[in-house]
Amino acid sequence: MAKDISNAYLVTTNAGDVLINAGFMGSAERNKAIFDKVRTGPLEYLVLTQAHADHYGGVPLLKENGTKIVAERRFVDTWHFFDRLGPFLKGRSAKIWSSTIKGRDNPVPEVIPDIAVDEQFAFEVGERRFEVISTPGGEAPDALVVWMPREKVVFTGNLFGPVFMSMPNLCTLRGDKPRSARLWLECLEKVRDLNPELLITGHGDPIEGAANIRQSLDKMHAAVSYVLEQTLDGMNAGKDVHTLMREIQLPEEIAIGEFHGKVNWAVRTIWEEHAGWFHMDYTTSLYGVPRASIDADLVELAGGADALAQRAQAKLADNQPLEALHLVEVALGAEPTNSAALTVKKAVMGLLLKASGGTNMSEVMWLKNQLTLTEAALGEG
Repeated sequence: MAKDISNAYLVTTNAGDVLINAGFMGSAERNKAIFDKVRTGPLEYLVLTQAHADHYGGVPLLKENGTKIVAERRFVDTWHFFDRLGPFLKGRSAKIWSSTIKGRDNPVPEVIPDIAVDEQFAFEVGERRFEVISTPGGEAPDALVVWMPREKVVFTGNLFGPVFMSMPNLCTLRGDKPRSARLWLECLEKVRDLNPELLITGHGDPIEGAANIRQSLDKMHAAVSYVLEQTLDGMNAGKDVHTLMREIQLPEEIAIGEFHGKVNWAVRTIWEEHAGWFHMDYTTSLYGVPRASIDADLVELAGGADALAQRAQAKLADNQPLEALHLVEVALGAEPTNSAALTVKKAVMGLLLKASGGTNMSEVMWLKNQLTLTEAALGEG
């Protein structure tokens, strides 16, 4: 294994090697050096579990003459999606991950698979059999897993996110196509039906033991099913999305981590997956004039940005940080350098960061980004 943003795994056989994922662009030389020490023969196959650059970035350096690249049939379409929106997505991602991911500025290679897997594709190298199974409910529509039936080992890539036993991130903060909760559940069922004895994800240590793996998969399935059904029931009951985001919580017996996704984010994604972006609450959302266009009017009516900042401070003192943030966002929309509003915003960001418990990395990194920008605006950076 070569540890990377998403790990790469070399499987050796008595007739050649198989590589599962190739790591990030900036790690390619290091990963190659790691694998060269344990290589036993030609690299027959290189399997890519999804078209995210941390999975395929090292392909140009790691592939050999004769290596067959295997990917899901939607790999090329997914690659083109990220290529077409590259500047947009890169800018968003940088606001969250720029301080943690090195090598981001290296050119992203274009990879064309030799074998495009529709539902399933099997091949053998030496004494080992590999079955590549499409799992489009993962982090990308071209996701797949690799099953080794003789060894009862499954490589799941990022199907279950960067941390096992965590709520899936159905719609990332950095930007991506929303993911279907129901399709994710179906893909989990595919893995569970294999009854693996060793489950190797794209991150972290392998999960061992058939009973342990099944119990873990059952719990994740129950958790996501609960959020899905509770959201749909709430929609049928006429509840708005924000009410459901506040109300729906996992029962203790099926609670899983929120390192990657969060329950309330999943609720919102499920709502919009089924009902679309128009929530029938504000007619103005049908048009291209945002509420922020009247920030200056609201500030004037309130008696100035300082007055809104003062009310926001009162909300904060009353343990209503999000209401306080709404107020300062209006104030700063009209007067971006207002020190009173910036001071309250800094306090809110610090409080939200503390309240997060540091559990969800996307939330933490976004809040840190906003805190840093606010401190800079106050001249503290």
